[in-house]
Amino acid sequence: MLKIKTMGLVNSLFGTKKNRIEDFKNRGAVIIDVRTPQEYQQGAISGSKNIPLQTLNSKIDAIRKLNKPVITCCASGMRSGSACRILKPHGIEVLNGGGWQSLSGQL
Repeated sequence: MLKIKTMGLVNSLFGTKKNRIEDFKNRGAVIIDVRTPQEYQQGAISGSKNIPLQTLNSKIDAIRKLNKPVITCCASGMRSGSACRILKPHGIEVLNGGGWQSLSGQL
């Protein structure tokens, strides 16, 4: 019971991930897929940008100039989480969308 109440409090303070994705989407978010080009070519979210995690640091200025929120995705959510940790300190509003296939179902 306590866990349910705690989660309700967390969701009311921060929103559910689905709600945050919807909010980002409504504000014109850019979806950045941080998988390798080979992975990206095998399937991706339509309109997403492929910026592999290992090249993300060199693209920070260009991403910031988009002046839009960013949703990151990858295969499972691990690399997209790392991408969030890279982008946030640079003032980019970013959300870890997790795996691209599950994210595509929420868009």
